[in-house]
Amino acid sequence: MEPLKTVNWGFIGCGVVTEKKSGPAFSMIDGSRVIAVMSRDKEKAESYAKRHNIPRWYSDPLELIDDEEVNAIYIATPPSSHATFAIMAMKAGKAVYIEKPMAASYEDCSRINRISKETGIPCFIAYYRRYLPYFQKVRKIIEDGEIGNVINIQIRFAQPPRDLDYNSTNLPWRVQPDIAGGGYFYDLAPHQLDLLQDMFGCILEAEGYKSNRGRLYNAEDTVSACFKFESGLPGSGSWCFVAHESAKEDRIEIIGDKGMLSFSVYTYDPIELHTERGKEEFCPSNPPHVQLPLIKNVVEHLQGKAICTCDNISATPTNWVMDRILSKI
Repeated sequence: MEPLKTVNWGFIGCGVVTEKKSGPAFSMIDGSRVIAVMSRDKEKAESYAKRHNIPRWYSDPLELIDDEEVNAIYIATPPSSHATFAIMAMKAGKAVYIEKPMAASYEDCSRINRISKETGIPCFIAYYRRYLPYFQKVRKIIEDGEIGNVINIQIRFAQPPRDLDYNSTNLPWRVQPDIAGGGYFYDLAPHQLDLLQDMFGCILEAEGYKSNRGRLYNAEDTVSACFKFESGLPGSGSWCFVAHESAKEDRIEIIGDKGMLSFSVYTYDPIELHTERGKEEFCPSNPPHVQLPLIKNVVEHLQGKAICTCDNISATPTNWVMDRILSKI
């Protein structure tokens, strides 16, 4: 794909994630602007466009993709439609930036990868936490050898049900497997697994057990897993989305032979480093629009000024791991 002088973005989807986390960032980068937005709800698209000073809006994704001025597409819809819209956009010659997870299944990721390879059109995935100062600090502590040789990794995540989870007649799409790929595990575990694979390499073995303990919806609400990285490093994880408030936890522990490092993925609790020096805490601040560092890298890649490795190839293993844990493959 030839470098773009100006990246003219079109959004397919304009939900909550686009309001602050990502949407404003696209217009804060030199040579990048948002010129169109689409929602199947025309009033929602119009409202979003007017509030964010976007010149035009659509209610049909094909119309946005066919907009001759749009040369890059941001896909911010539920995972079940990611592959369809990404393939349509790439076949139209337009780069894509997809919300995480990359798709609702490893199989859909493979479809996206095939079209990206055939067309030569780049595809990027919104695993923006890799780029945030908080997680860059985690990486630096590990790379500096502060905890020595890493020997084990543990993920622990638990949260109570959300109010909407009790509404059996109108459940959130995130707990509908045909839309989300699974339950909350498929929505929240991707960031955790992506961060770890970005730091320690691909996970080549993964097994898991899933269960529905709360009976609030049909998707799994409790998951336990074990996995092994390409280096032989073992890890384990437990996720519960129907826990009592007292069990609420968001924690990853990296255990080394000279110390231990712990951090959160969603609450940004202080990073804790335990060594012979004692306990040290770090709390780097992140930008208001958390996707800005990654989006900047994506734009500069499309302009031929940089290389962004947060792409479909690096994101696919996360879907593979999740599908293995949930026994989907």
